[in-house]
Amino acid sequence: MKQPLSIIFLALLVTLSVKDAHTKTETAFSPCKVGQQAAAIGFWTWASNAHVKVYLRSADFSSEQISYLLNALENWNNVSELTGSGVKFENQGSTARQLSCENCLTIMRGPVFDRTKRHATELKVYSAHSDQIITYATITVDSSLTNPKALQDAIAHELGHNLGLLDCYSCQSNSTLMTQFKAFNVPKEIEGPTRCDIAQVKAAYKELKTRVRRSPINGHSIFDDEGEEPIDDDTPVVIPKP
Repeated sequence: MKQPLSIIFLALLVTLSVKDAHTKTETAFSPCKVGQQAAAIGFWTWASNAHVKVYLRSADFSSEQISYLLNALENWNNVSELTGSGVKFENQGSTARQLSCENCLTIMRGPVFDRTKRHATELKVYSAHSDQIITYATITVDSSLTNPKALQDAIAHELGHNLGLLDCYSCQSNSTLMTQFKAFNVPKEIEGPTRCDIAQVKAAYKELKTRVRRSPINGHSIFDDEGEEPIDDDTPVVIPKP
């Protein structure tokens, strides 16, 4: 009697293991639902395969904060091929002011805190051709955002907007970088772009290959957390990396 019971027990274990493996596989490869795990595709993007020159107004950030800020760039760079964007964010060192050179992104501080939206960063973009392709942009960080990891998460979120993603305040925690902060100056505890972020950026750049949308308002943004286009500056002062 013992032997048949053992066989039944082993068979049950195998069945449960197969079922568990199937469930995990299903979860790992299940599609991301927009509004639940994934942000909707927005408007603004850098051109495919753009090498975006990133300048920091380093006087605005501590050395520790800069280290975390650069992590946000690197985390998006690491999935550049997976997203199909080919976009790379390349740290060019320090700048004394906001820049308007082609494929330039300036990161600096300024008073942009919004208590209602619980965000302390703002993305401003400009398109020379009045379409969805960004010519240059600025990410402004409020001086009250001081936690280095929270800063990393906030910059990663804004870079998501640079790659065609909208906010998703209804999305589940840790499903996307585009969720809202639960508390100000507190990290989201998310390491970088999720599989849903990768999937949606890939969809945005797949669409970009078929058409480039015209801007409804010349040079202006349509994102809630963006403002007017940056002020044109023909004589940027750039401090090279040491």
